[in-house]
Amino acid sequence: MTTVAATADLTGLLATASAALDSVAPRFVAGVGAPSAVVKGQGDFATEFDLELERTLSALLTERTGIPVHGEEFGGPELTTGTAWVLDPIDGTFNYSAGHPLSGMLLALVREGEPVLGLTWLPLLGRTYAAAVGGPLLVDGRPVPPLARARLSDAMIGFGAFNIDSRGRIPGSFRFDVLGALSRLSGRVRMHGSTGIDLAFTASGVLGGAVVFGHHPWDNAAGVALVRAAGGVVTDLAGAPWTIESGSVLAAAPGVHEELLELINSAADRARHDGQAER
Repeated sequence: MTTVAATADLTGLLATASAALDSVAPRFVAGVGAPSAVVKGQGDFATEFDLELERTLSALLTERTGIPVHGEEFGGPELTTGTAWVLDPIDGTFNYSAGHPLSGMLLALVREGEPVLGLTWLPLLGRTYAAAVGGPLLVDGRPVPPLARARLSDAMIGFGAFNIDSRGRIPGSFRFDVLGALSRLSGRVRMHGSTGIDLAFTASGVLGGAVVFGHHPWDNAAGVALVRAAGGVVTDLAGAPWTIESGSVLAAAPGVHEELLELINSAADRARHDGQAER
């Protein structure tokens, strides 16, 4: 496929995906406050609307594009090879179920493990973010300027899920160390409870950066595509280039990313002495 043909292909697919998300946005709004229907783990659940929206969007996308869908609730094809949509029908489910407006729908198109389209729809805020690889970032359908170089001391930073007693890949004690160090350099740390919102706000310059501890592709792929299209820098927390198999995300404007990475590396060095962190 030539570059021109590939670009036209992505433009058409972006329009189709945008129309699909637009079509279910009223249903998303109608479901705010829906209670837990499926418990998936400690502190994690899905509502009936998660299931309904994933079924509806998967059917629409498959019918209109012929491309299979990998969704949070029902799974799907392998994402490291081939082409697939990656869908999170409700990101920020706890917010959504509680009636909090910071929640949305995330959709990415992944080719050979790389997100080439990203869409984040925030129906409760009346805001949409979309981009194809190479940019520009579209906010409410209008292109916005690329991210300028910035400093951490001037930026708000989105920070991921935090529980100091949590265990696992990235323990709460390590997150606490990062949060404490970050608070000394920026008094503007924000916890929105939605990875998609943190990454979309980073792409559009509302946030200077986002620290994401989760590894699920349906949470991360759309926002990674948006930040890259906007001219931001995206790695994992160790500074390695982000891939669909990465265990975390560090996304930020140029300049801010370097400062955040230095801060996290310092925290990781301390944690290694205590045997705490695996990034």
